[in-house]
Amino acid sequence: MTRLPDFRLETYLSRWEFTVRHHLTASDVRTMSLGELLELAGDEDRRAFDSLSLGYTETFGDPALREAVAGMYERVGADDVICFAGAEEGLYLAMNVLLGPDDHAVVVTPNYQAAETVPLALCEVTGVALDEKRDWALDLDRVADALRPNTRVVSVNFPNNPTGKVIPAADFTALARMCDERGIRLFSDEVYRGLERDPARTLPQAADLSERALSLNVTSKSLGLPGLRIGWIACRDPELRSRLERAKHYTSICNAAPSEVLARIALTARTTILERNRALIAAQLPLFDSFFAGFPELFAWRAPDGGCVAYPRYLGADGVERFCARLVEEAGVLLLPASVYRSELTATPGDRFRIGVGREGAKAALDAFADWLRTRH
Repeated sequence: MTRLPDFRLETYLSRWEFTVRHHLTASDVRTMSLGELLELAGDEDRRAFDSLSLGYTETFGDPALREAVAGMYERVGADDVICFAGAEEGLYLAMNVLLGPDDHAVVVTPNYQAAETVPLALCEVTGVALDEKRDWALDLDRVADALRPNTRVVSVNFPNNPTGKVIPAADFTALARMCDERGIRLFSDEVYRGLERDPARTLPQAADLSERALSLNVTSKSLGLPGLRIGWIACRDPELRSRLERAKHYTSICNAAPSEVLARIALTARTTILERNRALIAAQLPLFDSFFAGFPELFAWRAPDGGCVAYPRYLGADGVERFCARLVEEAGVLLLPASVYRSELTATPGDRFRIGVGREGAKAALDAFADWLRTRH
C-alpha cells in the first residue's frame, strides 16, 4: 500500500472549523445534547446506559445495537452488521479487505476524498464522473465501460457529498444488478439516507438489493450525532464480514461502550430524529434560495435532492479559491472551495463550493455573507 496523501477536507477544516464565527459548510445536521438524546430512550436503554460497565465491547458491535441497525433494512439481520468507529474506519477497512495490487476499482466522482484515495493506494482505479451538465446524472453506460475483468469494487455515494444528488431508484437497482452479474462488490456510502427532500426518492439500500453489496452508514450525518463515532457496514456475506472483523483488530478493535448504547437509543428513535432534521432543512432552504436569488451575477444555486450539503457555482472573476479564502478571513464565514473535491481520477469543476444547509444559525451566517458581498466584493 502506498502512502496516503493529506486529507484536504480535514486539513482545511482543522484550520477553521472550531474557531470560525459562521461554519456554513457543515456536513451534518444540527446535533443534540446528551440529555436530549437520553430523553428519547426507553426505560430499558436508559437503565442500560446508567448501569453501563466501561469495559471492552464485542468487535462486531454490541448485539442490541446491531439489532437496531438491522431494523433499518428489509433483508438484513443483526448478524449481517459490523460496527465501526465512524464511517471512515468502515470505508478504510473495507477497501483494504476487498482490494489488492492486482485488482481494479471504479469510483464515482466528486466524492468524499477517502473514497478514491484509499483504493488508489491499493490498486488501479478508474473514475466515473457525475455529469454536471445533466444535473449530476450517473451514466450507467460509462460505469459499464469502466469495468475490467479484474474489477472488484464499484464505489458510489447517494445522496452525494458534495452535490446532494440522488439518482433514480431504477438506476441504482440496475447498478446493483450490473455488479452482481459480473461478480463485483457494490460499495454504497449511504450516510445521508433519510434526508431526501422528497421521501419518494429514497433509494433502496445496497445490502437489501444484493448479498454481495456493502451498505455503509453512520450516526453522524442524517441523525446529526457525529460525536458518537458509531458507523457500520451491512453485508449479507458472512465470509466478508469475518474478514472485516479481523481487519478491525488492527484499528479500533472495538467501539466505545457508551457510544454504542447511545447509538442504539438514537436508532430506536430514528423516525423522530429524522423528522426533526428534515423539518429543519425544509425550514432553512428558503433562506438559501432567497440569498442566492439576491446575487444572480455571482452564483448558480440548486438545492440538494437529499442530504444537507449543496454544491453551488461561483461565477465571480476572482475564482472560487480566492473568494472562499477572503470570505473566511474577512467575514468569518466558512465554505469549502472546489480544490477540496478535486479528483485524481476525473476532471472536476473548479468553480464550485460546498455549503451546508442542516445546522441552525444559517440566517446569521447568510446575513454576514450578504453584508460582506455588498461591502467588500
